[in-house]
Amino acid sequence: MQSPTGSIPHQIPRWGPDKQFSDRERWICIYPAYINSKKSLAEGRKICKTKCVENPTHQEIRDVLVAAGLKVGVENKLYSRERSKELLYRGRIRVQLKNDDGSLFNSDFSTRDSIMYHLGDMIPKLKSRQNKSTGESSQNTATVKNKGKGKGKK
Repeated sequence: MQSPTGSIPHQIPRWGPDKQFSDRERWICIYPAYINSKKSLAEGRKICKTKCVENPTHQEIRDVLVAAGLKVGVENKLYSRERSKELLYRGRIRVQLKNDDGSLFNSDFSTRDSIMYHLGDMIPKLKSRQNKSTGESSQNTATVKNKGKGKGKK
């Protein structure tokens, strides 16, 4: 689109130094791949595997961060290093780290890494995660019990 003078108007950048810390563009981004223990560093994992979680979802990340008292936003974005285009792997979480005056929004979380370590600690404690693990173990014991039946009757 050209202006009446014939020149192309200057595009206004979405992010700039004049943006406040409370503006969503200044919030940090966290993709589920950052804390996925099944990913390698080349595939986008950001912290050590011992602190990571197996296949976290953006809903789990959001739930943990909201419970911690942080301002959170969810965006329907796909991580650039993610090979799968499935809906399960979509989602980018934005988190406000600082107030407009530059002070920390939550004193427990001073860096992006501190938030990711907190996620690694808390996601396995979610009820949805605990129900999955107990459901799997009860299914395994049921199959073991069925294998033993009928062997002594001949």
